[in-house]
Formats: sequence, structure tokens, C-alpha cells
Amino acid sequence: MPILSAKVPTKKDESAGIVIPDYCNTGVILRVLALVNLVMLLAIVLQADTRTAGLLAFIECSLPLELVSMLSLVCLCGVRRHLPVGVLAHWQQRLLCALVPALISLLVLRLLLQVEWFRNSFPNLSLPVGLVLAAVLGAALQHYLELRARAFSPALGEARLQALQARIRPHFLFNSLNAVLALIRSDPRRAETALEDMADLFRVLMRDGRDLTSLADEIRLCEQYLSIEKIRLGERLQVHWDTSAIHADVLRQAQIPSLLLQPLFENAVHYGVEQSTAPALIRVELRRVRDSITIVISNPWLGKNSVTQGNHMALENIRGRLRLLYDLESSLSAGIVGANFEVRLLIPYKKVLQ
Repeated sequence: MPILSAKVPTKKDESAGIVIPDYCNTGVILRVLALVNLVMLLAIVLQADTRTAGLLAFIECSLPLELVSMLSLVCLCGVRRHLPVGVLAHWQQRLLCALVPALISLLVLRLLLQVEWFRNSFPNLSLPVGLVLAAVLGAALQHYLELRARAFSPALGEARLQALQARIRPHFLFNSLNAVLALIRSDPRRAETALEDMADLFRVLMRDGRDLTSLADEIRLCEQYLSIEKIRLGERLQVHWDTSAIHADVLRQAQIPSLLLQPLFENAVHYGVEQSTAPALIRVELRRVRDSITIVISNPWLGKNSVTQGNHMALENIRGRLRLLYDLESSLSAGIVGANFEVRLLIPYKKVLQ
């Protein structure tokens, strides 16, 4: 049964003018903590008389180090989340990424230096030294994460995605037009609906790959695509939607990259339905678990010949987009489960910008 979804107004990703890294992201947090601890460990061990003494000194300084790191991440996460676009220039945001850790280290060290055991453990540590170290590490991490984000951004991934879509569109367009032409005399109303669905679908295909939309709108787009393919494939194409484990409000509020699911359905139709002579069922399951949304799409497995390089390319393109947008908070896995080819997608539940 189709899923009814009201159109939700969405905005273009407004974080394009923000160079403060997403310190709310799990992957970014882990990278920052790993890099900070590694740098401090090397610095302490290289200055110590022995490796054992260096390791013991690092363990002793882990308390202020982790405290400053976590408080800095929390503060910068809040700043990035609530910073309006255009308020601060890029250089001011980069400066902020250095000043916030410096100020937090100043407060933490002033507090800890009042404790006798801490003063005795770090006799050479002073407020200016701690402040400078925190500022340098904050600036270096911001620079590294900004360069990393640029490296993952549009260049290669989106170029391959657009090349793939360019190959798909003519094939899909010609097949769909032929199917609609066959309906014009026998069922003009259905032909008109199909043309409207095609217009909506191709309008979305022309969007920037970085645009975001609601999960409900993405599902509606997939339903339009499947209804067009239904004209051509007839009863061979069967679809079952299972949304019992996700609330309708979540579908309307959840934010998802535009055209993330449609290529998965295109693969399911091409490799699981077109090559089958019997009715083929595409199963779709949506589930929300705490702060994540799981989407499972499965189609009949027709043997090794049903999976080609194009299928793997589409999956890799989607993985690249997920890595850029969500880092470690998302995943895409695909494989054979019983008699079906199953794609399992995990994305964080983030609400559409109003």
C-alpha cells in the first residue's frame, strides 16, 4: 500500500558557510580524541628519560587532557549547531576553534593548579603553556578536519554519481515514454498521472546531490518511480512497505539526502524484477531505533549474473555521500540473505530544517 506523505518544505544545506567541524558527530569526536592523545603521548614520551616514565606521566596528565578535550568538543558542538550562517567570517570561525579550547584549558588548569598533588606532578606546567598548547591543537584540528571535508566533498563522488545518473536517465526515459504511449488511448487518466510522476522525478534528478529533503518526500519520490515502472513491468513488480515500526511524524521530520533511496529501488527493479519472468516482490522495512533510522530494501536474488558493476558503483556512490554527510554515524551494507539481495541503510535521525 502506498505511503501518503504531505509535502514538507525543506532548505538547502545551510552549513555550507560554516567551517567549524561537526564536533557533535561521533566519528569526528573519536578522531579528535585519538589525535589529541597521540600528540600528547608522543610529546611526553620523547621528553621523558624512559618510556615507562613517559607513559606514567601521560597517564597522570590524562585527567586534565580529557577534561579539556571533552568540554571543548561540547562547546564547539553547541556553537556550530546554533551559529547562524553569515554571522562570522571563515577566519573568525577558525579563530574561535582555537580560542574555545584555550579558554577552557585556562579555566580547568586554574582549578587544578590549586590542588597540591597536581602542582607537584606538573611543576613545569603553567597557565600560558597550557593555553598555547590548547590553542595550537584546536587550530590544527580545525584545519585538518576542514581539509578532510574538502577532500570528501563533491569532486570525485558527485562526478561519478552524475555520470551514473546520466546513463540511467535516457534508458529510463525511453522505456517510460513507450509505456505511457501505450496507455494514452486505453487509459488516458493513468497516462496523465504517469507523466506527472515523471515530471516530478526528473525535476528531483536535476537537483544538487548535496540537497536534503524529508524522508517522507524521498519515499513519495520512490513511490512515483515504482508506479512508472509498474506500467512497464505490470504484475511482475510487487512492492510491500512495512512502516509499522516508525511513526508518521518521524517520516515527515527526518532529514535525508535527496535521491539517496531512489537508486536503491532502481537497482532492485533492474536486477531483481526485470530479469525475472515470475512476479518479484520488493520488500521495504523502515524502523526507528533511538536516534537512528534503519531502512532495509530486499529483492529476489537471481544469481551472480544479476549483480553487475553498475550495481556496485551505485552502492559506492551512496556510501561516499553518507561518509561525507554523517561520517561514522551512518552505514550501508549489502549482501545475499536467503533467496534475496538485501541492502541495509542506517542513518542518524536528524530533523528537517524548518
